[in-house]
Amino acid sequence: MKAIVLNEAGNLDNLTLEERPMPQPERQEILIRVKATALNYRDLEIAHGHYHTAFRLPLVPLSDGVGEVIAIGEDVTRFKIGDRVCSTFWQRWTGGSFRMAEPSYQRGGPLDGLLSEYAILDEQAAVFAPRNLSDIEASTLPCAAVTAWQALVTEGHIRAGETVLVQGTGGVSLFALQFARASGARVIVTSSSDEKLERAKSLGAFGGINYRRTPEWSAAVLDMTDGRGVDHVIEVGGPQSFEQSLKAASRRGQINVIGYLGGSEGNINPLDIFRKQVEVRGIPVGSRESFEAMNRAIEALDLKPVIDRVFDWTDVANSMRYFAAESRFGKVVLQHVG
Repeated sequence: MKAIVLNEAGNLDNLTLEERPMPQPERQEILIRVKATALNYRDLEIAHGHYHTAFRLPLVPLSDGVGEVIAIGEDVTRFKIGDRVCSTFWQRWTGGSFRMAEPSYQRGGPLDGLLSEYAILDEQAAVFAPRNLSDIEASTLPCAAVTAWQALVTEGHIRAGETVLVQGTGGVSLFALQFARASGARVIVTSSSDEKLERAKSLGAFGGINYRRTPEWSAAVLDMTDGRGVDHVIEVGGPQSFEQSLKAASRRGQINVIGYLGGSEGNINPLDIFRKQVEVRGIPVGSRESFEAMNRAIEALDLKPVIDRVFDWTDVANSMRYFAAESRFGKVVLQHVG
């Protein structure tokens, strides 16, 4: 079978198409024919060698994907041949708190990812793809969608009438917008692009703030919420934006720390957290239990992921260059044809 392999970090041209032996499922494993995969910021950082953890190479990249089960090993009970499944990011976090997650079992690093024609999955590390989604749409779920769901629903217990602030218009933020609206919450979006803000409003956001024109955007958030602040923040900017998130949060609000697109350097005064009694938590994607609950909601509400652009799966270097340009609105997908 063919697979894309990262042989050396630091250069996207080091992603090469290679021939590998056809894998065979062992006990409690399934073999899938990969139909589509999707990019996350993590994948780009691993390829460039900037990720906070260095993984052993060579590595097949990408954690997100969907495929059709074409063979099963002994004692497999959760799936049958012909089923359409998504891989989970945390291969051994089936449920419960993050204490149950094992760092050495993350798909796309340190475990090989899904950027190949076929892949082996433990049957406990897969979920049924939502029946209302295409392969391209379902491929986007394992990281970005589960992260947004974990933040707002599993951990955040979002309620109707609350207000959510999402930073930017990447995958996590747009999924958070959709889940928040489906829960009856209001959403404010920040972006450097007026065009993207208008597109976010077309998805249901009631307010948008251009943070380039308004660097102290927390004041605008307070104006939009009559001084109360927001109940939930999807914090993807990192230390540079965290100060504004704190100022924008309501008393007893929640800040979900997910990314660091604005850089990893900065100062945070813990007294600011204390004064508002804000709850700050890191969101390391989520468990299979969260994934399955999210998929039930996606089917029930017929929610559709926002897809920006689709590339052929072998054109991964160009897809990552496009992803890095940050002009996208939503997810970038790699389609496996054939």
